[in-house]
Parts: sequence; structure tokens; C-alpha cells
Amino acid sequence: MLTLEIVNQHIPQLQLEDSIAKAKQLINDYKLTHLPVVTDNVFIGLISEEDLLDVEDDKITIQAIQECFLQQSIFDDIHFLNAINYCNQFESNIVPVINRNNVYIGCIPSIELMKTIGVFSGANEIGGIIVLEIEQVHFSISEISRIVESNNSTIFHLNTITNPLNGIMQITLHINNREVSSIVASFERYEYHVKYHFGHHQFEETTEYNFKNLMNYLNI
Repeated sequence: MLTLEIVNQHIPQLQLEDSIAKAKQLINDYKLTHLPVVTDNVFIGLISEEDLLDVEDDKITIQAIQECFLQQSIFDDIHFLNAINYCNQFESNIVPVINRNNVYIGCIPSIELMKTIGVFSGANEIGGIIVLEIEQVHFSISEISRIVESNNSTIFHLNTITNPLNGIMQITLHINNREVSSIVASFERYEYHVKYHFGHHQFEETTEYNFKNLMNYLNI
């Protein structure tokens, strides 16, 4: 998914001639950390709430603190994950988007990014979760897929994180089957370290445990 597909064009824009008071009010009304400043459809930069609060005279224009503007933006034809990196890097809850001609397109709110990453990661799809830990040199997507498919299941999503200190890779598998016990057993048989697993069988075990406790309580 490209950034253009999740742009919000309803976030207010500021002009250099707007007052500090107006900028403060809009940031407060829209619960934003920053606001875009645009002149003739050209992105000038983001002005932050922190910089605005440092200004005592609310009547002056925001042009007076233009040197504080965050000038970085992202293009509208790149993958949306770049917008997440922008939020993390600049601690902003909006991401300004421009096209290759430097024309301002709009902003992506962080809440929209959260919704998009949820869809992207398959969080709304029913299934089981298995987390493996292996050395990076032993990582093989084909072997992992074969083990899952040999248990009549399919991988919805696969994500990896590598520990920079020891090089151990953590692999999170989202499986289309909530019954993961047989898949877990297969991985262990192939000497994979299964760190976590969450599936239907755990729900059944918890339900059975709670039921037994209830029966014991009623028999007292």
C-alpha cells in the first residue's frame, strides 16, 4: 500500500501569515503534535506544539519561527511503512506527504497508520500465532513453509526481528489454523526453538481448567 492511499486531506494547513495563537488553537483542537505549513500548495514544513508553546507573544506570525520548522516529508508513491519510520524518527503524530513536484498532498495521521498496519499484519484475521527463535544463518522460509503446510495449514503472515546483540532471529508466524499444537510439535521435531504459541487448544485448556475449578467450588 502506498502513502497516497491513506492520506488525510482534512488536517488543517497553516500559512506563514497565520498567527501563533491560531496555530496553538488548531493543534489543541485537533490533538496534534505538529501542523503542516503550506504556501501555494508547496510544503514549507511542520510546526511543532513544543515550539509554539515557547513563543510568548501569540500575536506574531508563525513565519517568525520558520527556522524551527521540520522540513522533512515523504513522497506519495512509496510504501506506507516509511511513514511509520517518520513518526518514530521525528516524534510526530502526522506525516506530511508530497509528490515528486514538491506539491503538498496531505498528511497521514498516526491513528490511520495504526489501522493500516493492523490490516497489513493480518491482526483482523482469525488464526494461531507461533513464535520461533533460530540463528539467522539457519533461517529458511521454504523449510518453515513446508513444515506448516505438512500440517494442512497456511502461513497468513511472517515477520522477523533480529537481536543485534546475539544475531538470534525471532520469527512470528500467523497461521490460518487456530489449532497449532501439531504444528508446534513438528517444529520441535525439527529442532526449532518455539518461544511462544497461541492457538485454539490453549483456549480449550483454559476453559477446561476453569470448568474443573468451578465444579470443585460447587462441590464444597
